[in-house]
Amino acid sequence: MSQKPSVLFVCVHNAGRSQMAAAFLTTLSKGAIEVRSAGSQPAEKVNPAAVEAMAEVGIDMSAEIPKVLTTEAVKDSDVVITMGCGDECPYFPGKRYEDWVLEDPAGKGVDSVRPIRDEIKGRVEALIASLIPASA
Repeated sequence: MSQKPSVLFVCVHNAGRSQMAAAFLTTLSKGAIEVRSAGSQPAEKVNPAAVEAMAEVGIDMSAEIPKVLTTEAVKDSDVVITMGCGDECPYFPGKRYEDWVLEDPAGKGVDSVRPIRDEIKGRVEALIASLIPASA
């Protein structure tokens, strides 16, 4: 990849898992990776427990809004990571697809969201390592 890689995180509501993953990737990649997130059935707002859990680790997601999944977003991404909606995501040959099986934080309090947040952070760190050479 001559240009910076791009990643799209997709979950049903784009209100919890995909928002946390996008926020971690944006922060931890320091701009080296283009980041998108979307949902097949976007919620009206981001999960407040997810916002609170991310604030605890110094990442502000309070201004984020759920976005609808578009075919263009998938086409424009090198890596597409689904989280519970794989069958609703358009498929294009040549893209890298991953399905991250993660508990849905919808309706849960911050105590239940923290372990999900921490698992997402670990997966995002591994993703960055796979996309950006260590010498970069």
